[in-house]
Amino acid sequence: MAIDFSFTPEVDEVRLRVRDFIHSEIAPRMEQADAAGGGRTEMIKAIGELRPRARELGLWLPHMPADWGGMGLPATALAAVSAEAAKVSIGPYILNCQAPDEGNMHTLLHFGTEQQKERYLRPLCEGRSRSCFSMTEPEVAGSDPTLLQTRAELDGEEWVINGHKWFTSGARGAKFAIVIACTDPDAEIPQARNTAFIVDTDIEGFDIVRDIETMAGGHNHCEIYYRNVRVPAGSILGERGGGHKLGQVRLGPARLAHCMRWIGQIEQALEMLVERAQTRFSHGSYLSEKQGIQWMMADSARELYAAKLMVLHCAYKMENGLEFKQEVSMAKHHVANTLWQVVDRAVQVHGALGYSTDTPLAAMLQQARWSRLADGADEVHQMRTAELLMRAFNDTGSINGGVGDLPI
Repeated sequence: MAIDFSFTPEVDEVRLRVRDFIHSEIAPRMEQADAAGGGRTEMIKAIGELRPRARELGLWLPHMPADWGGMGLPATALAAVSAEAAKVSIGPYILNCQAPDEGNMHTLLHFGTEQQKERYLRPLCEGRSRSCFSMTEPEVAGSDPTLLQTRAELDGEEWVINGHKWFTSGARGAKFAIVIACTDPDAEIPQARNTAFIVDTDIEGFDIVRDIETMAGGHNHCEIYYRNVRVPAGSILGERGGGHKLGQVRLGPARLAHCMRWIGQIEQALEMLVERAQTRFSHGSYLSEKQGIQWMMADSARELYAAKLMVLHCAYKMENGLEFKQEVSMAKHHVANTLWQVVDRAVQVHGALGYSTDTPLAAMLQQARWSRLADGADEVHQMRTAELLMRAFNDTGSINGGVGDLPI
């Protein structure tokens, strides 16, 4: 029987070490940071204090190969580790596997020249720098990169970049940005219009306008103008006209990485829901004895179960070099919606307490809402799922290839 849903003892040992680190050291330090007023300054301070400890415990860079200082975990093992790490918001940052740096590390590893890797990737892996990914623009639909208006024009040995970006997450404090700009607007194939560039953020013309305030506050999602930013020809990441391909190669694993982290948050919210329901007495019985609350538990358990299976199967396909476009679209849609629904139910069961900021649920709900937009809105993934389902049927006469290509 080839199907096995257990991890090797080595992987499970790593997962449990991450869990212990999160609960025994990171969560208490997070509580101290919250007590000191929370905010960006306190979070950065806590991350800086605990990162050396992560290195000491051998829990640094779980997603990167050993020759880059990482743990070299395959995708399925990374799912387990990321889910544990995300049970505290700063967990992934302490292990140095947070977005967008995680995705940028993979991108540089696969597309960067040796010189680019040494200059940009190594400092990222060593925790000496941060990065951002600059693609989305306010004037055009973010779900269609072929519409990007930011231009890069060749002037002698340099490219001159002009454009307007926003929701460039992590831009404040980043040492460099991976920027997607249009270099060939008349390309016959729309997907060949764009090119990826590495741009140092201290360069003239790189202007951060603001950190965009969201419904969850300011979280370093920046609006940026590129005004005559001049970069050398060697700043191209990958190949000219390869920006769309690079973005898709980056976003597939990045979407799955988000799902891995969201599973940890879903599990945390459901555990809080169950604990509250079994300890809160109202109208003659505990909440857990009321059918309406039991249905919330059952729905949440079923959705989380499906989410875990989707993520594990998608990670398995990615780990084994199999096509996973359909699976990652379905997983991203399902896990994002499960996160939103389960956290919302947990807030409901906690009542006024859940709506307050005395528990992490209110902040979790605010953060959960962006999951249905980031890295492809729900509707885009719905459209893509239907397209790939029809393609599978039209090519083979069966829908199986569009529903996981499983042996049943």
